[in-house]
Amino acid sequence: MPVQISSLQNPRIKQTVKLNNRRQRDQQKRTLVEGIREVQQALSAELTPYEAFVCPPLLTDSAAETAVSRLTELAQQGKTDLYEVTPAVFEKIAYRGASGGILLVIPYLQHTLTNLPLGQPPFLVVVEAAEKPGNLGAILRTADAAGVDGLIVCGTDEDTGTDIHNPNVIRASLGALFTVPTVTAENGRVLEWLQAHNIQIVATTPDAETVYTAVDMTGPTAVVLGSESRGLSQDWLNAAHKQVVIPMRGLVDSLNLSVATALLLYEVLRQRSCSSHS
Repeated sequence: MPVQISSLQNPRIKQTVKLNNRRQRDQQKRTLVEGIREVQQALSAELTPYEAFVCPPLLTDSAAETAVSRLTELAQQGKTDLYEVTPAVFEKIAYRGASGGILLVIPYLQHTLTNLPLGQPPFLVVVEAAEKPGNLGAILRTADAAGVDGLIVCGTDEDTGTDIHNPNVIRASLGALFTVPTVTAENGRVLEWLQAHNIQIVATTPDAETVYTAVDMTGPTAVVLGSESRGLSQDWLNAAHKQVVIPMRGLVDSLNLSVATALLLYEVLRQRSCSSHS
């Protein structure tokens, strides 16, 4: 039977709320998963939550039954601490509304460059210093849809951009963080790794002269994009095998990062699909 929690002052509840803070997440190497689809993706990826909080009155989605059943199994096996909470308690630990009445506390993901699975040929997306959790989540959804091998989030030692374990990244990705291997690493290390694996670096910049559709991306390719405010650093521009531009016919000077990423990823998909049928 799940442990019942009805007090807002319960120590377990207070500890869970702290995970909304990045420093606390990094110290504990734990983060939150909220939302039925996101919970389903985490469980399908065979992640074992440290804790699961379920609020029965909020379980209105029929898919929640499957998730609760799996969580109950994990609890019976002694692998997950399962708690049943009141709506008031759930509201306190939930960081967004309409989350479906289930919240998980999971360990940080353990993907690294060395264990990143590569297809034949490799297909990667690299984002330098992404600034917004929503953008990173949207990129993950597109990466999942396009069949990308992995997402690499990079930057300087001091700043690699948005924390991939930010609960809002998980929510914005609809759980794609659990389907697309995602790695955070420093610029220099990522560049060395790509070069060691003979992966073409295609860097996007408004200063390029070559349109992105004119570059052959049927071979091993990493599409590299920078933040909306700063673009790519000189390190990436210098290392790029190809610099490409997305044509802009209007007066606005940049596309949303996730939209730009989608254009590039689906161009890779288009080229490879045409190549396989030729």
